[in-house]
Amino acid sequence: MSSPEDASAAKQSPLHECHLAAGAKFAAFSGWSMPLEYADGGVLAEHAAVREAVGVFDVSHLGKATVAGPGARAYVNSVLTNDLDKINSGQAQYTMLCTPDGGVVDDLIAYLKSDDDVFLIPNAANTAAVVDVLAGGAPDGITVTNEHDDHVVIAVQGPRSDEVLSALDLPTDHDYMSFTTAEIAGAQVTVCRTGYTGERGYEIVAPTAAGVAVWQAVLAAGQPYGIRPAGLGARDTLRTEMGYALHGNEIAADMSPVEARLGWAIGWKKDAFRGHEALRAEKAAGPARTLRGLKATGRGIPRAGMIVVDESGNEIGRVTSGTFSPTLRTGIALALVDTAVTEGPLLVQVRKRTEEFELTKPPFVTPGVRAS
Repeated sequence: MSSPEDASAAKQSPLHECHLAAGAKFAAFSGWSMPLEYADGGVLAEHAAVREAVGVFDVSHLGKATVAGPGARAYVNSVLTNDLDKINSGQAQYTMLCTPDGGVVDDLIAYLKSDDDVFLIPNAANTAAVVDVLAGGAPDGITVTNEHDDHVVIAVQGPRSDEVLSALDLPTDHDYMSFTTAEIAGAQVTVCRTGYTGERGYEIVAPTAAGVAVWQAVLAAGQPYGIRPAGLGARDTLRTEMGYALHGNEIAADMSPVEARLGWAIGWKKDAFRGHEALRAEKAAGPARTLRGLKATGRGIPRAGMIVVDESGNEIGRVTSGTFSPTLRTGIALALVDTAVTEGPLLVQVRKRTEEFELTKPPFVTPGVRAS
């Protein structure tokens, strides 16, 4: 997770009082004051709950936007990287908005409601930029609406997430990367089988006015299954163990999806999308640096920004995300490394010493997103 920001001007989640009551420690992230961890257990306990039972996250800081009107799907598909024509109504897709020169404005999830209605969940800090780009190029009849403050997003993640949703009479029989509507606490909600932890789980998108009631209902239903509220600290260790990219770390305006090994989220067979010429050229030439996984052979804990060197001391890359893996009990990292480097060991400059790491292909742990 990126460095904490000044919390003085940060926005608060609609569920802020719930987090205060639960003893949350807060951090400013992407302009929002969000729970970092909770008093009862902290990051390690929250991480373990998601991997072994179930955890619940408030991710209401994430953006929300709607693109609506005749041909909305076709328009969004002409701008974002992935191919929306590969999915059907009721399905979701990981995709990106790129700059004309192939950098990444943001990565986001597109929820295809119909050919004329696409719901987007971008990252918090980039929502306005995504909306501006889409609105700026929208043809007549298509509207792009920023709904950032209109919804809360509650992520129920872990191998026992199905039991929690079933206790709430919410659907659990839809496939990974699909969504459906339901009712909870008297509110109409969207139940998405998505998440960013690597475990089977769901994200519930609810009207802001119903947010507190939905949060409380989820926690109550999850008590028999060991549910824990979890904060941004556990969210970061969980996604790093999976090798998932974080905007500003693995992808950014100066970091391309080709470098980040996200070519699978690019519709290479599409005629065009924003940044396609630069990305096709980079793919054909091959990137100079590539995202790799690093696993400590000793006790070193890598952090973003640390320099990666070879055995001769030559700089060959830098860490984009690094943490202590609660599952593996060792240090792990994602790093942009010179593409010519194909084997380890590599050294990371951890404070005033160097620590040895082995190259590995993420994910660092076995994914559970598709587990039944």
